[in-house]
Amino acid sequence: MTLNIDAQSSTDVDAAPASVADNGINLSKVLEPYFRPDEQTIVCGALDESRVKALANAGVELVINLQPDDELSFDEAEAVTRAGMYYEQLPISGAQDLKQLNILAFDNILRQYHGKKTALHCGSGNRAGAAIALRAGWLRGRKMDTAMARGRSHGLAGLEQEVHNRLLVPR
Repeated sequence: MTLNIDAQSSTDVDAAPASVADNGINLSKVLEPYFRPDEQTIVCGALDESRVKALANAGVELVINLQPDDELSFDEAEAVTRAGMYYEQLPISGAQDLKQLNILAFDNILRQYHGKKTALHCGSGNRAGAAIALRAGWLRGRKMDTAMARGRSHGLAGLEQEVHNRLLVPR
């Protein structure tokens, strides 16, 4: 199934088969990197105007941005809300921000929008995966292997050892 969306550039929509759940848009061709841990969750790297439009056209309802303002190249909050989606920002600059208070705030956002099709992003997906793993271990009581696997499915890579070490400390 393919979908050609009005005058958008060819980078927004690809002729390859795409998920019906994404209104025919092949997000793996639009977002880099791209992780799809489940039907309702998309994890990706930094956004721009065309990626925001693609997410909206794919039926995403919520964008959670883990990048601080100094990493953004445009007014993401305005672009996301203009596209008709909810927007939440929780700046996580790196390992130093992987604190329980931030993971509690992250959990609160996810609970507030439970059931919404969500795009979660940072620069590469690494911080998003770290937040997911820490949430699974600290707040959901998942075992180390399960929490780490959950993080990797959401983009955890470079922060893997840091997350592992943090999960070793009881909360």
